[in-house]
Parts: sequence; C-alpha cells; structure tokens
Amino acid sequence: MTTTTWPLLAEAHDALLNAVKGVGDDQWQLPTPCDQWTVTQVLQHAAGDQVGFAAALTGGEGPDENPFAPSGTPLADPVAHVEAATGAAAAAWAGVAADAEAVPVPVPPNTLDAVTGVGACALDAAVHAWDIAKATGQAQPLSEEAASAILLAAKQIVEPLRAWGAYAPALEPQDGDDAVAALLRYLGRNPEWTA
Repeated sequence: MTTTTWPLLAEAHDALLNAVKGVGDDQWQLPTPCDQWTVTQVLQHAAGDQVGFAAALTGGEGPDENPFAPSGTPLADPVAHVEAATGAAAAAWAGVAADAEAVPVPVPPNTLDAVTGVGACALDAAVHAWDIAKATGQAQPLSEEAASAILLAAKQIVEPLRAWGAYAPALEPQDGDDAVAALLRYLGRNPEWTA
C-alpha cells in the first residue's frame, strides 16, 4: 500500500488533541462558538467527522452517533476518544496518493481530489480545535500556514454545506485579520467570540 504524508492533517489532528488535553474537568459543558453546542458536543462532532472521513475512504464503520446531533453525554476518556478518531482518519489518508483525483469523502459532492479532501478533513479538526480552545481559555491552536492552506480547501467545499446549515454565513473580513481570523470569518465564526 502507498503511504502518503499529510503534514496539514497531522497539524490539525495535533491541534484538536492538544485542545482536548487542555480542557479542565469542569469545562466540558461550557458553551462554544458552535452555536448551542458544549465543549463535549464539539468534541463528539469533531471525532465523529474524523471517523466519517476514515469510513468513506476505507469502507469501514462510521461514527457511533450522528456528528450533526452530538449527544453531549460525558465521555469516560475524551483524549482516547479523539486519539482513536484522528488515528483512524490519519491511517485512512495515508493510503491515498497525493495526486488522486476522485477520493471518496463524506461531504458533497462525495468525491474530491486528494489535496482538497485532506484539506476538508483537516478543516474539521482544526476549526473544532479552535472552538474548544476558545471556549476553555486556551491559546489559539492554529498556525498561519495551516489556516491559509485550510482556507483554500474551505473555499472549494463550504458553499454546498452552507445549504445544509453546516456553516453559518461568512462574516465580513476586517482590517488587520491574520490568516486564522480570515479562515474563521469565512466559516462564519467570530475570532473575538466570547461566551
């Protein structure tokens, strides 16, 4: 089997895992920038989407619960939950050639070129890492380079997802926005969000 290294995905997965590791015991039910979702629900959504990408790529089983209706039920081991989900996605993407033109993905149009597809998978992990970090008072977890690369993928996949309500309308760019703020505003998130 061909193995492919995807540094953008690795960085996004690390951001998500580190954000989850930084959540305090009393912070799992805090509100997040994901409207009406708690930290636990965002974690469940993010992990479920990573499993969804892995399943689309491998034909394996999908997530245990609907990522778009996360239960919010406390997890016995949130870190292990995220490690398993991101590990499955990383392993699945490792078998995808960088020049593949029609890779199965769980988002419309259900096939993307490999670079866009892995960018979509990274987008989900990275932005929810930001949600969790922002909600729990942690440092912003995304690099400028990663945010710029993810924004390129976002501009190719987000508009059909807005029709499903998966993303809020884009916010207007602001003077002084860095790459992370530009990505967040494009996805309908306010970089200055507070609970």
